[in-house]
Amino acid sequence: MCTALAYLTKDFYFGRTLDNEFSYGEEIAVMPRNFYLRFRCAGSLQRHYAMIGTAHLEDGCPLYYDAVNEKGLGMAGLNFVGNAVYHAPVRQKDNVASFEFIPWILGQCASVKEAKALVERINLTDAAFSQNLPVAQLHWIISDREGSIVVESVEEGIRVYENPVGILTNNPPFGEQMFQLNNYMHLSPKSPTNQFSDRLSLHEYSLGMGALGLPGDLSSQSRFIRASFVKMNSVCGQGEKAGVNQFFHILGSVEQPRGCCEICEGKYETTLYTSCCNADLGMYYYTTYGNHQITAVDMYNEDLDAERLASYPLILKEQIAVQNAVS
Repeated sequence: MCTALAYLTKDFYFGRTLDNEFSYGEEIAVMPRNFYLRFRCAGSLQRHYAMIGTAHLEDGCPLYYDAVNEKGLGMAGLNFVGNAVYHAPVRQKDNVASFEFIPWILGQCASVKEAKALVERINLTDAAFSQNLPVAQLHWIISDREGSIVVESVEEGIRVYENPVGILTNNPPFGEQMFQLNNYMHLSPKSPTNQFSDRLSLHEYSLGMGALGLPGDLSSQSRFIRASFVKMNSVCGQGEKAGVNQFFHILGSVEQPRGCCEICEGKYETTLYTSCCNADLGMYYYTTYGNHQITAVDMYNEDLDAERLASYPLILKEQIAVQNAVS
């Protein structure tokens, strides 16, 4: 279970939480322009846009969970179990395996508009990367500073939705996620007034009562509603640190602490990492469950005309600054 967020201040930020019960050993991977991309059925890209994101590296290939390219386009794949349907290759279509979808889009597209045009020709196939890595059932958010879309491959084919809130979680399908916001239009960051009855003297007794009824559970639909409310009412300070700080606070509203979401006896889903990329600067920030200190990787500190990946394992151990340490 995961939550993705697109957030615009002066700069454009894109990131997500990854919620799971175990890790595949994720790393921050910088893919330079000349890293050779060979697709299963869709040819190859010898030169493409550079990108940075979190990936599982398998046989030298980055299987991206989320990434942002040098043009400021971001993309993330989130679990869509029970609804995602991939298809066998189709003639006269770009047949792309689901695990190839992120580099396929980010390698060629500079904007959501270009991505939509590419998606019109696509057929997402059911090819697995290997026998050890089964096909993941996903849907995707693609965002830039102008807007966001959601792409879903279902039984009927490819569905593309405009995403005015810039939020995506898991199930149900995105159209249903958006529809449920209608049930919460009464929520507000302002103090409420008595609408219950003019014959009763009712009054507020606490700050924050305008948001009474905001779902607090960890289900994907509730996380979508909560993250949408927090984002749409977010007030950010000035500057890069303020933007990054606010981004992590928004996604902090949907973090999963160990013990609250049981998968099976003794196994729990947690927020393994939270990412935030300044898509304008190519600066990728992250925290992990065990390390709340924000760590950054700068895409432009790498040779983006190289042929080899640059990768950095996630820092998992908590780093605590002792304010009154004795030197």
